[in-house]
Amino acid sequence: MKKKVFVTRAIPDAGLEILEKECDLEVNPHDRVLDRSELLCGVAGRDGVLCLLTDTVDAEVLAAARGAKVFANYAVGFNNIDVAAATKCGILVTNTPGVLTDATADMTWALLMAIARRVVESDRFTRDGRFDGWAPKMFIGGDVTGRTLGLIGAGRIGSAVAARAAGFNMRILYYNRSRNAELESKYAAKWCHLNELLETSDYVSLHVPASAETKHLINADTLRRMKKKAYLINTARGPIVDEKALVVALKEGWIAGAGLDVYEYEPKIEAGLMDLPNVILCPHIASATEQTRDKMATMAATNLLYVLRGEVPPNLVNPEVLKAQ
Repeated sequence: MKKKVFVTRAIPDAGLEILEKECDLEVNPHDRVLDRSELLCGVAGRDGVLCLLTDTVDAEVLAAARGAKVFANYAVGFNNIDVAAATKCGILVTNTPGVLTDATADMTWALLMAIARRVVESDRFTRDGRFDGWAPKMFIGGDVTGRTLGLIGAGRIGSAVAARAAGFNMRILYYNRSRNAELESKYAAKWCHLNELLETSDYVSLHVPASAETKHLINADTLRRMKKKAYLINTARGPIVDEKALVVALKEGWIAGAGLDVYEYEPKIEAGLMDLPNVILCPHIASATEQTRDKMATMAATNLLYVLRGEVPPNLVNPEVLKAQ
């Protein structure tokens, strides 16, 4: 008898086709996040659930999924899942690490270049029919080549961003809980304290996970430490930035601009951000390349099938469940 699997929102066909071969599969028919009652109903009676970062999987959802063996998250992060509660229930949690490193690093650079050179502003200006010829002071932005890039977080994605920065002959600073010898050796990156990084960098790019430790790491105090001509880039997680403080910083010129792909209360955008010309707002699309999203789908599906077959999945978040069995 086929195992029953619920997918909380349609993912690329590459992943669904893998599941359909072995499972009794049901997929959320709506192209939206399920509301609470729909999610609770959807997970009930399933052997496995493939969920998204937009699904809040807490103790109540896990209780509704009584009998489920696995929640396979279609994401690198898993802060949407109460892993401790899942472990207590004996449910394995998996994720999709590594697959979106290059796509996210590329998106970081897309935002960095676009905000520095005022690409979005000037595009809107041109489309509005306001361009009437070249002018010496029109849309002057920030230099990139030879400037200083500060990386907050130096894991896979932070390191990939540094690799791209090397091509622009940038000085690279990084702040991380542990030293990254490879980053220092390859790109002459310098580890420094957070305050030094903020005060010295022309571009500050965030690459840390969401946690109690990193919540509002970028706040009024840290924003005031940045250069007035510096730019903030966030392709990591929204809660790292206190967006109320960021709105003030952008309005009052504490920093020159920001490029955001994630938000503190996503999908809600902080009041005032949309009214500012010196911020670029993207709808969480860092991993949105065909190859990356297909790979995420196949990885999440494969993780789920491993568990349902009684095997250890490749990307297990809570291996302590296995020790208890």
